[in-house]
Amino acid sequence: MDPQERARVEHYLKSRFKTPNLTIRARPQKKDSAEVYIGEEFAGVLSRDDEDGELCWHFTMTVLEGDLDE
Repeated sequence: MDPQERARVEHYLKSRFKTPNLTIRARPQKKDSAEVYIGEEFAGVLSRDDEDGELCWHFTMTVLEGDLDE
């Protein structure tokens, strides 16, 4: 994902989740995905999908059982 694309999706996610400290950071070895952070905490992976002629992004966030106890 290029910087402009990341910025557009980041703006959407910030407004959608009402989280101004959300950032999307490039992954050094991957061009089709990026990492999502809230502050300095890793939140998940954002993947780009344009295989079916329609561009979309998938946000994948893993919730560990231990995280639920916090």
